[in-house]
Amino acid sequence: MSNLARTTDQLGLMSSSSLTSELDGNPPLWVTHKTGDIHDDIYINNARLLITHSNFRAKNLKGYDQVLHKIDEVLVPVMSPKSVSNPIYNPTAWDFIEQFESLNINPYRVRSFRQRVQQTKKEDIFNAEGGNTFFIPVDEGFKNSRPESIDAKVIDGHVIPKHVLFTAPTTKDISYDTLANVDNMKVYISFSEETHGKSSAIYVKSHNRLADSAHTKGVVMAEIVKANIPVKNGVVHLIHKPLMVVDNTVKQFLEFKEKEDGPLSKFCQEIADAGDVGKEFMRTIERSHDLTLFAPSNAAWDDGNLKSLLRDPVKMREILNMHLVVDKRLYLENIIKDHNRHVYQAPTLNKKKNLYFNVAFAGNNKTLTVEGGGVNATVIQSDLAATNGIIHIIDRVLGVPYSTVLDKLRTDPLLNQTYILGKRSGFNQQLNDTTRKFTYFVPRDKAWKDASIDLPSAIKKLFMEDFTYHANQILERHLVISDIPYTMERIKQLTNDTNLSYPHKEVELPTQRDSLSLFVKENRDHSFVIYWKGEEIPVFRPNVECTNGVIHVIDRPFLKDGDIRVSKASNLQFAPHLIMLLIAKFLLL
Repeated sequence: MSNLARTTDQLGLMSSSSLTSELDGNPPLWVTHKTGDIHDDIYINNARLLITHSNFRAKNLKGYDQVLHKIDEVLVPVMSPKSVSNPIYNPTAWDFIEQFESLNINPYRVRSFRQRVQQTKKEDIFNAEGGNTFFIPVDEGFKNSRPESIDAKVIDGHVIPKHVLFTAPTTKDISYDTLANVDNMKVYISFSEETHGKSSAIYVKSHNRLADSAHTKGVVMAEIVKANIPVKNGVVHLIHKPLMVVDNTVKQFLEFKEKEDGPLSKFCQEIADAGDVGKEFMRTIERSHDLTLFAPSNAAWDDGNLKSLLRDPVKMREILNMHLVVDKRLYLENIIKDHNRHVYQAPTLNKKKNLYFNVAFAGNNKTLTVEGGGVNATVIQSDLAATNGIIHIIDRVLGVPYSTVLDKLRTDPLLNQTYILGKRSGFNQQLNDTTRKFTYFVPRDKAWKDASIDLPSAIKKLFMEDFTYHANQILERHLVISDIPYTMERIKQLTNDTNLSYPHKEVELPTQRDSLSLFVKENRDHSFVIYWKGEEIPVFRPNVECTNGVIHVIDRPFLKDGDIRVSKASNLQFAPHLIMLLIAKFLLL
């Protein structure tokens, strides 16, 4: 109850962000406006006004206006029992921390954090006037933390100034400045939600973008164990561990998330179910000092293609190893920086298998995708920090192909030009056939761009709609259909069987048009080079597995100057169209 009668329209026009309640001490009722696609929502603390059941007007016995609004959640005040000698009615965030025990918020305690706030003399930031958001770690979260790691900057990183953020109206994955966002430190906080079956959990993430000797770069994720506690100067959320403090190894992070509602609980369960293979994988993680783990989310394991493979120890080892990069911390920022120079790739624990990264930009938003073993996954949470590495949560399990050759062409952003060329000519239609096995040498987009510099006339004609016949001819040269796909290792083995080296003998692969003669060489870094008609063509991404074959992404098309010639006869096919245009022009005159 507030002593001001306000309709939803009037609430929407309020210059202040709060109303005064009628409770003892007059604690504020915080008003939040959330813009929606259909209509805007209004929240009082964490409760949403049900617009169609609100704005009921009346007058009381004294003739004063009254307005009744229906809300979807009970408003619970913060106050101590009246039996307490000095009861609290409208505490600030610091009053809340200092007198926490008298509030009976079981089963939690905040003594450890309170002590660090007092020792660092940071009480004033929790007493600051206005509307702020405070995150208070409970005592249970201090088990692995050294007290001195909770320094003044870390405490500043637990406060979002000038924003009162209740969980329901706050848009997830939007970053907010903290008090720790200063010249030599950039710390942001965002909310996220993880749904597991019928239950869900709200997490808060601190993202430190600048490291120093005392503060590790990366994201620290904490679960909100008790949310939306209104106080005089904002809102308090109790969290299960301190933000900004990196005190868990990757293994410990996974073990915490192993609980039923954790975002990586299914991944942990699959590792456990893998028996000796899973134990070996966890030992590798435990021994590594600098690693990057791409951990599939819970939803990623619902893919029906996985069921039979997960029970195969050999395949499971390959799948797990595909998600781990050792001796390197691949931060999102570094991948983006390298991506601006070249397409970034990194070797995995799975021998001779790399991960390939792509960054898509949409305004200020950046989306990182990672490809491994024929699977394209999107990073849905990046840069989770651990003492011995970082974790990225992805939306698919790598190493288990689920796409046909056609699907892969259609969805891979690096293969767009080859897909367009094949779609226009009708060549792509066959690539969805799961009764056949394809080996497709696919020039990536950059390969076509580079070729347009060396062979401008040929490439220009190839991509013109009037030359689809020639496009088919060239694409047929790149496609091999056989009983078993030709991996790079298999082609190399066939070459080795001749005991001869290039240029004396080449392997002949049967294409739809004629045989494709080439020679494959493996470099010391396990990359491959194709030799074709005197050309050295690097294989940018070998052995991209699909459900009906493999794709080899190459850095140059199998194309020579003179491959595309237009005879006078072929030009005559356009004569009827020219005649019709001339007749139409004459009739208009």
